[in-house]
Amino acid sequence: MSNATTARFSRRGLLAAGGALGLGAVLTACGDDKKDGGADTKGSGDTKSGPWSFKDDRGTTVKLDKAPASIVAFTGVAAALYDYGIEVKGVFGPTTTKDGKADVQAGDMDVSKVTVLGNVWDQFNVEKYAALAPDVLISTMFDDAGTLWYVPEASKDKIAKLAPSVGISVFDRQLTGPLQRMWELAESLGADMKDTRITEAKKRFEAASERLRKAAKAKPEIKVLVGSASPELFYVSGTNLSVDLEYFKALGVNFVEPTEEAKKPTGGWFESLSWENVDKHKADVILMDDRSSAIQPADITEATWKQLPAVKAGQVIARSTEPILSYDKCVAPVEALAEAIEKAKKVS
Repeated sequence: MSNATTARFSRRGLLAAGGALGLGAVLTACGDDKKDGGADTKGSGDTKSGPWSFKDDRGTTVKLDKAPASIVAFTGVAAALYDYGIEVKGVFGPTTTKDGKADVQAGDMDVSKVTVLGNVWDQFNVEKYAALAPDVLISTMFDDAGTLWYVPEASKDKIAKLAPSVGISVFDRQLTGPLQRMWELAESLGADMKDTRITEAKKRFEAASERLRKAAKAKPEIKVLVGSASPELFYVSGTNLSVDLEYFKALGVNFVEPTEEAKKPTGGWFESLSWENVDKHKADVILMDDRSSAIQPADITEATWKQLPAVKAGQVIARSTEPILSYDKCVAPVEALAEAIEKAKKVS
């Protein structure tokens, strides 16, 4: 695997390694999202000048004399906040590619205007972080233990002493939950959530979700496999833990599921296959990890991949494996899957 592999081969390392991350109130009839109802936001006066507080998904309430001005966040979180008009001082996580361009997880941010504290797994410059005089650090969480994504285990205690943190959970719940939490966080930070651009994005997300629901209902026979590619292995994602896949499944999408036995070594996130066995599961549409840590479909040279019926039929699309949690950025992946199912031929 990649540089994310740890000595303990932890779940966090597995997810960051580029393997498929098996890694609101929109369409409430589509599924149960009760896991997202426990945390809430508490505003105190004017968010721009008065005291500020926010209760995160660990149940921790951060209280400050005023809304944080120096924000440091995981790249994907920073990208979501940017869409709501909130800019951060520093980021950590995949921000720039090898050629210096913005990583897919950076969204529309101008990456030249933020301080990058770490661009890869286990990289976080604590000295640079301290120099930013951070008011708060914000990240997502991919487990139920409150572990902040991309905050290194070795330096987490030093980091925690410099500023309070906020965690938004993206573990074992549907996409609409974290989307609503990020909305609440942005609003608490002073974002104008009545801005037409923001409200229209929410409407577009709702419309895209309804389109996907109808497509899945019209073509229940279309099987969708979720994958991610590395030089050595092909990862097939399970759907029970990832926010996007749980949501799509609730809308009726027929996913290929790895066997429970195969998922045990990865805590249920995904199944690892050798390239010789990449045809183990039959699928009509393949969703492929779009993160820079994964090999993209156009660059896969394995003959077994090229012989897959879905590949030969051109029924392979990108998956936002770690969705940017703004409604604007979540429209495209929902629409893309709806269109893929609408156009898909039964090839499995």
